[in-house]
Amino acid sequence: MATPGLLYVTMQPKPGLSLDQFHEWYNNEHGPTRLRIPSIFSNGLRYQTDDPEKPRFCALYDVKDMKLLETETQVDVKRYFYDLVFSTQTGPYLPPQTLPESVTNGLLIISEEATIKDTEGAAEEYEKWFASEYASMISKVAGWLRTRLFKNSSIEDSSKTVYFAMHDFTPLNQLDADAGKECFNHQRRTDVFAKCVASSDLRRDTLFYTFGPAPRDLESLSRLPPSAAFTSADGKTITTPGPEPVIQSYINLPDSLEIPYRLEGNAAPQSPIVVFCNSLLTDLHMWDPFVAILKKQRPDLRILRYDTRGRHSIPQPAVAATLEQVTKDMFRVLDAVRIPRAYAIIGVSMGGATTLNAVLREDERAEKFIACDFNVTSSAANTQAWKDRILVAEEDDGQGIKKLATQTVARWFGPTSMENPELVSWMENMVAANNVDGFKHSCTALWDYDLKPKLDMCGVPGLLVVGEADGKGALVKAMQGFAGNLGLEGVKLAIVPGAGHLPMCEQPTAFWDAIKDFL
Repeated sequence: MATPGLLYVTMQPKPGLSLDQFHEWYNNEHGPTRLRIPSIFSNGLRYQTDDPEKPRFCALYDVKDMKLLETETQVDVKRYFYDLVFSTQTGPYLPPQTLPESVTNGLLIISEEATIKDTEGAAEEYEKWFASEYASMISKVAGWLRTRLFKNSSIEDSSKTVYFAMHDFTPLNQLDADAGKECFNHQRRTDVFAKCVASSDLRRDTLFYTFGPAPRDLESLSRLPPSAAFTSADGKTITTPGPEPVIQSYINLPDSLEIPYRLEGNAAPQSPIVVFCNSLLTDLHMWDPFVAILKKQRPDLRILRYDTRGRHSIPQPAVAATLEQVTKDMFRVLDAVRIPRAYAIIGVSMGGATTLNAVLREDERAEKFIACDFNVTSSAANTQAWKDRILVAEEDDGQGIKKLATQTVARWFGPTSMENPELVSWMENMVAANNVDGFKHSCTALWDYDLKPKLDMCGVPGLLVVGEADGKGALVKAMQGFAGNLGLEGVKLAIVPGAGHLPMCEQPTAFWDAIKDFL
């Protein structure tokens, strides 16, 4: 049977250590490493205190089963471990990790460590008093959310019994009023402590950061010198410090798929964020030409890009992807980087269909969307075309992907773009680098879907964009056909002159002109 508990860490940075360096390491490396083990850790919360007599910072991790901390995964951890013995909360209580930081930052915890006297029955009496009397008393203080009591963990050998109490409160509370003060000065509490407690330590902390399983702290990173650049041992996480900070890392999905992502732009943690969703057979760098413009024109924005399912190797046995699955992938990326609501989602081709499906499924996840060069329904002819392309890619033991790359770029790009050899070579190399098995099992997302029945349900402001030469003009007509059916009044369709299937790659300036007013 699982024994839930707590990993509790207090820390005081050494004199001379930059707080920005400390926070960047803790937020972008240390915390996400733990949260990438969801089988063990439910959350990770950072608090700080103003009490000069206490360690300034602490971190709390709810643990699903304390026995899991005995495994090799966490054998080097030397912190405080506690088993949960009692918990009570308000009816509508929601854990901080399920809420945006704009809501949770400033939440208060009162924690108290009590070392029990080595006398018979002292532990039992303290625990009984806490659960049957004290928890009820403190719950009556305005602003109270939750009370929990922990005991030093059974996974540790200890000659002493130590209890650790935690009381969660809203930022606006009555702890400093008479009712709150009475909880810590009540005669009954004084008597129990005198009889049962050898020593105690009380502290008050406020929540200021919630970990996710993916690093995202651009703010601390932006304040560090170039010498603080970091690359993890496996090469999967790279941070670039300075006035234009960049975090490149990855997200683990429930099926073990790794999704690489890149976060950059405005370093302020509450700055609006634009999320990009790629075309099939490309990676997040397909947006490079446009992102360079966007960062210059809209320095207020954060920018999140990621490689969609099928770009790289996929978990085995391979399963054919669906549009619903790649849409859920997007939501999981947003959740991992703790983005409850994007300022805008911008997608193209399969990413365009994903973008529209995302706002149709969960309209609270974006303020607006821009969907480019896609159709709202698949067709039998299109499905067969993808099956034929799989055969090409699999030729010569997978070397056929290079042939497919040449064919694909010629099909995608408009005549003007094909006259630019540097642009053509860039995109052909990107397509040719796609994992063949990943392509085979991700193009299926475009085989069998139909968004038409849901179009009038769209409640998110949107803009459709299409390259003038996409499909030799056929896709312009197709998108004109459904633009008027989106939402109650339809949406505008912007046409990018001279561009084909990827206007943000082929004509990035013209693409910006097409979307800037809406964005």
